[in-house]
Amino acid sequence: MQFFVEHIGLAAQDPVTLKDWYVRVLAAKVVFEVAQAPPAFFLELPGGVRIEIYQSDTSLTETSNNRLAGWRHLALKVNSIDAARTELARHNIKFDEPPKPAGGGGRILFFKDTEGNLLHLVERPAESPLS
Repeated sequence: MQFFVEHIGLAAQDPVTLKDWYVRVLAAKVVFEVAQAPPAFFLELPGGVRIEIYQSDTSLTETSNNRLAGWRHLALKVNSIDAARTELARHNIKFDEPPKPAGGGGRILFFKDTEGNLLHLVERPAESPLS
């Protein structure tokens, strides 16, 4: 038996606004919409990762704490952190700190979506075991 990631679930206080952010900022495409109140969306990021955005019941102020137990961030592989940072800055994305060394080689740069969910860019050299 083999297991493959089909999608990642992302509960949101405002699913429509969060969906719009992923489409506008990360060039995600809506591949399916559940027409209900509140709506739910399946998005596909460039590279094929799918995210399901649906209505949350509760939220935590600690969502963006990378040390909080549970799934904590979505890593987006890029060829150049500097180029990606410039592109994201055009969408008013704020970065709280400069790029840092990445485990496994390379650099990472953290940022948040409209609901405080943590994402990071990861740039890896060709010799990294994770490239």
